[in-house]
Amino acid sequence: MKKMRSLFLAASAIVIAGLLSPNAAIARGGGGGSVAWPQLAAEWWQWALSIPPSVNPLLDTTGENCMVGQQGTTWFLAGSWVSGPVTRDCDIPHGATLFFPVINEVNFDTPNQCGQGPSSLPSSYYRSLSTAFVNGAANLSVTLDGKNAGPMHRTVSKVFEITLPEDNIFAGACTPDLTGGVYSPAVDEGFYVRLNPLPAGSHVLHIHAEQSGGFSLDITYNLHVIAVTTQ
Repeated sequence: MKKMRSLFLAASAIVIAGLLSPNAAIARGGGGGSVAWPQLAAEWWQWALSIPPSVNPLLDTTGENCMVGQQGTTWFLAGSWVSGPVTRDCDIPHGATLFFPVINEVNFDTPNQCGQGPSSLPSSYYRSLSTAFVNGAANLSVTLDGKNAGPMHRTVSKVFEITLPEDNIFAGACTPDLTGGVYSPAVDEGFYVRLNPLPAGSHVLHIHAEQSGGFSLDITYNLHVIAVTTQ
């Protein structure tokens, strides 16, 4: 992609945004159980970027879309495309593992679109962009009910693919808009957190991240863990 100002900020930790890198589609953001962290990081982006803007959790300012696209016993929490404080109320089932970024960035190949020529570029190029962004991360914190939520893991994803709907979250990032389809290679790097299932009841999760390029993320999740009957 040609360099241009993205319309969005995100994070993962939850933050996405910034300048679009040359020859790349770029987004900055934030599985469970025995699934490896690099795989989970890829799945997080596949989930987040597959959802149309009208119901995309990254654009959600209330939490009403936090359940969109969730399945199984691992739930992803989204970042925000808007810099600054965001508060969301979210119901999650008892027994769900939570996985989310504190700060992250994905880059992927876009031949013949957004200023890129017909040739694909290697995943190593895109990795260097994500690494440079994450190297500028500062003041990262995640608390649960006012206490440190546990270790953050700096994670380098495997090489993966993403599938964008025709109506996708990159609308306005380049002219014409990035078309729907399958894009690869895609790579991600970031700091991630995985939380074991929370007790039923209400909990407050707070995520904060800053980046030397001027990005800042501050998200509060009011989580309501709902008991689930299996018999």
